[in-house]
Amino acid sequence: MGGDYRARVDGAQLGFDFATTRLVRVTPSRLGTWDDCPRRYRMTYLDRPAPSRGGARAGSTLGAVVHLALRALFDLPPAERTPRTAARLVDRYWSSEGFRDADQAADYRERARGWLAEYAAELDPEVEPVGLERWVSAATDRIVAEGRVDRIDRRGAELVVVDYKTGRRAPTPADARASRALALYAVAVERTLHRECTQVELHHLPSGTVAAWRHDAASLREHVARAEASAAELDSAAGELAAGGNADVLFPPRPAPRCGGCDVRRHCPEGRAAAPEEVPWAGLAP
Repeated sequence: MGGDYRARVDGAQLGFDFATTRLVRVTPSRLGTWDDCPRRYRMTYLDRPAPSRGGARAGSTLGAVVHLALRALFDLPPAERTPRTAARLVDRYWSSEGFRDADQAADYRERARGWLAEYAAELDPEVEPVGLERWVSAATDRIVAEGRVDRIDRRGAELVVVDYKTGRRAPTPADARASRALALYAVAVERTLHRECTQVELHHLPSGTVAAWRHDAASLREHVARAEASAAELDSAAGELAAGGNADVLFPPRPAPRCGGCDVRRHCPEGRAAAPEEVPWAGLAP
C-alpha cells in the first residue's frame, strides 16, 4: 500500500487483523435479514428442512434479468456494448415468472429493453470494469464480511462499487451513504484488489439515476462496527438455538408492513396479521 494509505482507510483503522479467534462469516444479505426480522433469518438460513417459501415475484425476476443482461453486456468488448445489443440481451435472459399475465410481462420486457438501451448509450468508453459479479471478502477481528459485487469500475487510481437497482423508487445519495452492503463491499473490494475504494454507487435502471457517495475512514468504520454487532447477535442466537434454546425467544418476529411481501409469511402468524399479502407483481417500477 502507498504511504498515504493510513490517511484513508487501512486495515488497522477498521480493525482488520488475522485474529486467532473464530470469526463469524457474514454477507450483507444475511446481516440485512437478521436486522429486518430474526425469525425470517432463522427460517431462511438455519431451519432444516427449510420451510416452504412463496412463489416467484415479478420484481425479483425483473431484477435478475437486468443483472444477467448487464453482466453479458460488459463481457463484450467496449465497441460492441451498443444500445441495440443491450436490448437484445434482455430478450436472451427474459423470464415471465411472477408477472400478473402475459400482457404485463410483455410491457415490462419492453421497458427493460429501453432501460438497458439507454444505459448502454450513456456508458463512458474510458471506464472499464475490473470485476463483474466479483466475489470479495475482508476480515476484521470479529467477522469475515463477503459478498458478490455487481460491478467494480476503475476510475483513475481508484475503484468504485456499482450496484444495479430496478425497484419502484429512485435512490438518493443518502441511500448510497446509508447502505451497509455497499460500505462492506467497498471495504472488501479494497482488501481483495489492493486498490483504494471509497466511492459507492446505486445505478437505478428505470430512472437512469446514479446515486453516489464517497465514504471516509470514519463512515466505513461505523458500518463495519454495525456489521460486527449484528453478526455477534445472530451468531449468539444460533449457538443458543443449537444448544436447545427456544426458537421463538431467540429469533422473535418483527412485524412490519414489509411482511406483506415476505416469502416465509405462511409460517408466521404475526407477519400475516401485520400486513395483507402483496400480489407477486407489487414493487415493480411504475
